[in-house]
Amino acid sequence: MVKRITVMSEPTYFVLAALLDGPVHGYGIIKRAQEQSGGRIRLAVGTLYGALDRLASDELIVVDREETVQGRPRRYYRLTEDGRLAVTREALRLEQAARVVTSRTSLMPGDVGA
Repeated sequence: MVKRITVMSEPTYFVLAALLDGPVHGYGIIKRAQEQSGGRIRLAVGTLYGALDRLASDELIVVDREETVQGRPRRYYRLTEDGRLAVTREALRLEQAARVVTSRTSLMPGDVGA
């Protein structure tokens, strides 16, 4: 059963989105989230690991595997089915919310922030 997150923060959304293509370690999640958000999301290490702990507690992600690279532990995380469903639901919610505005304006994507 999917645990409901009433409002998913943008960083949490991009952490989950970073895992859509398969298991990734912490630094990889930071880089993917930054790339996928167009540079808006810059996760600090403490923020990331706090989010990963919460998401694991909510059973939206799990540790996939651990390895040691140059003497340092590296933990890879992956989405659970509930996690995949949660990020998909959030994407649909955001899309529906955006449509309320975009269907009423003539702004083009490049106009935002101009």
